Amino acid sequence: MGQKVLLSSKEINIILHRLACQLLENHLDFKDTVLIGIQPRGTFVAQRLVKILREEYKVKEVKAGFLDITFYRDDFRRGDKPLEATQTKIDFIIEDKNVVLIDDVLYTGRSINAALTAIQSFGRPKDVELLTLIDRRFSRHLPIQPNYRGRQVDAINNEKVRVMWKENDGKDEIYLIDR
Repeated sequence: MGQKVLLSSKEINIILHRLACQLLENHLDFKDTVLIGIQPRGTFVAQRLVKILREEYKVKEVKAGFLDITFYRDDFRRGDKPLEATQTKIDFIIEDKNVVLIDDVLYTGRSINAALTAIQSFGRPKDVELLTLIDRRFSRHLPIQPNYRGRQVDAINNEKVRVMWKENDGKDEIYLIDR
């Protein structure tokens, strides 16, 4: 099993700043926009973006939450062991808001499909956009494309993208792994 570094810590940081700038260009003061990190790993991207927007671009009001999609997935009953849900934390109204769903890797599109279904439990957004750190473009099962993408990766065959976060894994790094 070989692995190749796709993005270093410095490159991830540059990409996150670029994504924050793109969000800022399209949503200005974030008065009508909320960021929703998809549990579990989209939350790391969302938290980093919120920090950049608040600290470096002085956006005062950035509402962010976390969405668990475990029981909205189309494959949640297919595993051998019971799934454990994570916590959904959305303590604001999404009705008539611009919602930006955030995930680390866009692969088949099934997680995003589940997130689109799950978010409806919280109201009807005005608009929904997708931000993803890594877009695996040749692996889609559903017609879902990101509005904001950090890096496009052409992973083929048995290759897998592994995203490591300092908060969870001790370092920031993204690998392409040949299984």
